[in-house]
Amino acid sequence: MLALGKSTTPAHRRYVFRTLGFMSGYVGVMLAVIFGAFDDIQGTPAAWGLAVVVTAPVVGQIWATLMLMRESDEFLRAVTAKQFIVSAGVAMAIATCWGFGESFAGAPHAESWMIYPLFWAVYGVTAPFIKTSR
Repeated sequence: MLALGKSTTPAHRRYVFRTLGFMSGYVGVMLAVIFGAFDDIQGTPAAWGLAVVVTAPVVGQIWATLMLMRESDEFLRAVTAKQFIVSAGVAMAIATCWGFGESFAGAPHAESWMIYPLFWAVYGVTAPFIKTSR
């Protein structure tokens, strides 16, 4: 979905531009976190502001995907929606299974924010196999 070949549509090019913009912001904030720019606020109520700031690009990237669907033709919209729904379902099933594994089998804790990268990993694996809206 992030390919920038000659055959991409204007909607797809806008999607790539939006995704790169939002994810650049995400990477920038996370690099600041990793290098200690926000160490003084971690564990305080102000850290909720940091959580919101880090979440904002994620919300923006989801919006970019929804805009891709909105700006595309009916076929691409339906296929992308199906890919999105299947990926979300598989990611939720994996997260639920892991959560029960934590509760019942002593599996190590997984942070809840991991559902987002898990979703996109599942999307990357499943999307190439979903080529129709049926």
